[in-house]
Amino acid sequence: MGRQRRSAEREVDIDTGTAVLEAVAGEPDSYVLWVNGFPSSCVTLSDPLRLDFEYLDWMSRIVRVRHDDADGRGTPLRAVHIGAGGCSLPRWIDAHCPGSKQTAIDIDAALLDKVREWFDLPKKPRLALRAGDGARELHTFRTGSLDVLVRDAFAGSETPAPLATREFFDQCANVLAPSGTFLLNIAAAPPHERLKGELRLLQQSFPYVALAPPEGVLSHPQAPRRPPHPGKRGRTGTRSTTACQALAQWDSLGPLNRGHRAKVCLRHSHPRGVRGGAGAGVP
Repeated sequence: MGRQRRSAEREVDIDTGTAVLEAVAGEPDSYVLWVNGFPSSCVTLSDPLRLDFEYLDWMSRIVRVRHDDADGRGTPLRAVHIGAGGCSLPRWIDAHCPGSKQTAIDIDAALLDKVREWFDLPKKPRLALRAGDGARELHTFRTGSLDVLVRDAFAGSETPAPLATREFFDQCANVLAPSGTFLLNIAAAPPHERLKGELRLLQQSFPYVALAPPEGVLSHPQAPRRPPHPGKRGRTGTRSTTACQALAQWDSLGPLNRGHRAKVCLRHSHPRGVRGGAGAGVP
């Protein structure tokens, strides 16, 4: 998040270590959840549609482009989240897509208990919390049953190895409906070997893969420059060609919030105006 952690309001032991709930200064009901020293979620209790982490804001835009109706209204979705954290995106889907049924899976049962206590989450069947290994739990969902699948799970700063295999990605493709969307948050650091490896595997399991990198994280020698967003002059940067194309429509949904990281995998090519290519270039 680009800032140092201040004094915590609450610190509790969880199964995997420690969780810290930090109040955001100057805001009466906004909190940052830290898990084992890393910022996991930012939640505003009074506004589930607010997503302060940029990668979650981008994910919500993709959900809108892929699954909103012709009038821009959210439609009921069957969504599964591998890696629950503070359930920021499940809260957003519940608010934007009334009637949705969601399951959030996390390896840490104690964290799930605390998140349910702290953040006034929707109750089952709107949002079920399930403790377990995401790679194993994915096999409990029926073929073609999910509209949205999210992988946003970390052990420290890395994605757990069982959630980044060809077998796992094949199963992700299996449980998604033909029009489904698979969203991934991938921590990437130069020289991006882990990101390249995941992209190679994803391209074997999915017909269409697109990247949505934060400003300046990736560049491509032939990538067009993306014009600055209104109100953000001077922040023009380069992206992979695929990301520039895929992000074109998302701009119409308004300015991005502040935040940090995102990568995206879409289930099928050219979904409702979002363009891109199977070869998402990574330098």
